[in-house]
Amino acid sequence: MTLTLWKDLTPLGRPLKEPSAGSPHVLIIGGGVTGLTTAWVLLDRGYRVTVLSSDWVNSQRRLTSQIAGALWEYPPAVCGQHTDAISLGHSKKWVMSAYHIFDAIASIPELSNASGIRMMPADFFFPTAVEADAKQFSKMQEIMASGVRGFRRGAHLIAERGCDLSYGAVDAYEVLSPVIDTDQAMEWLTELVASKGAKFTTEKIEGDLLLAEDTLRARFTADAIVNCTGLGAEFLAGDRSVYPIRGGLLRVINDGVDFPKIDAALTISADVNVNEMIFLVPRNDNILLIGGITEPHKGSLDLTLDSPIIQRMRKRCEAFLPGLENARLDPTYPLAQGLRPFRGQNVRVERELRRAGSRIVHSYGHGGSGWSLSFGCASDVALLVEDALAIVPAKSMRDPIGAPKEMYGEIRAVL
Repeated sequence: MTLTLWKDLTPLGRPLKEPSAGSPHVLIIGGGVTGLTTAWVLLDRGYRVTVLSSDWVNSQRRLTSQIAGALWEYPPAVCGQHTDAISLGHSKKWVMSAYHIFDAIASIPELSNASGIRMMPADFFFPTAVEADAKQFSKMQEIMASGVRGFRRGAHLIAERGCDLSYGAVDAYEVLSPVIDTDQAMEWLTELVASKGAKFTTEKIEGDLLLAEDTLRARFTADAIVNCTGLGAEFLAGDRSVYPIRGGLLRVINDGVDFPKIDAALTISADVNVNEMIFLVPRNDNILLIGGITEPHKGSLDLTLDSPIIQRMRKRCEAFLPGLENARLDPTYPLAQGLRPFRGQNVRVERELRRAGSRIVHSYGHGGSGWSLSFGCASDVALLVEDALAIVPAKSMRDPIGAPKEMYGEIRAVL
């Protein structure tokens, strides 16, 4: 199901479909972007919703969803997140669903200002002509046909954006992309789902969720449970393939004083060169994010401004875009670091399979693409919840790309 703003969900402070006392009640575990967008979709479909989390949006100990760079990007995502064509096909559908929702929000000035979501040129640079890399060329062609707005392509973008020609970029393309001020957007999402009637419980769930399912459903009078816990799914879903990839971003002042103000996102993506990522993304509040790094299986948040990997990151971004060497760090929040929740296989949007009749639905393993995948995954979670409540048996298969519509109702139980 592809979501449409105003038709399937509304950014207004009441649900699109009002629940009754007998409406199903869903317990969502996880207060990040995945949990909140899932809550929004379910609320507007007439469900009663409780969101349970050990932490909420705050400025002291930020959630992973707040730390994220949150530049929307068409798949594939970093570090081989998709291990098969079916998974990649789902992710392409999911990111386009999110793209259209974000684009619609950003098109209304009042909503854009309130949510911190806006559309901005995003330029992707390459060390060879795009045609020389079959995967990148195929990806570019899909983007051109996808409905993404503002596509431009050509080496002229390199000079137009002030990049150093000696860095090695020889080709580029540009799209109009959602860029999200994550602190502001998370506050807005939290307030929105609360205004639609969601209840919030601060609690940490430990151990295997399947073992606690009956107890939790009884405690919260919940008809179904949705697991949106990110890294926590290693234990709550009994999934030992879940692991962190540490990331870090410098935050510098982007007011046009120390270097020309940057008003476009500039990137060399990790699926082009994972060791030489360039990630420059403006925020709404005159902040520029400088990144990025990927450190698999690093679970500590002990990076500093003097860490060698952070210094190398800054040096290569300064070499790519002259003038950044003059940038002033944000004095209140100079370094953002967080743990991206990856999974050894694919993003998991799936019914619980270990016990017949379980009403647990999982949505985790989004890696560095939580915002990009958010609404698409939430839409499919809603279908899985519907099946769980209808006692449709969960199946250990995903719908194949291009499956006939008449098949979809039979096989959607596991996406």
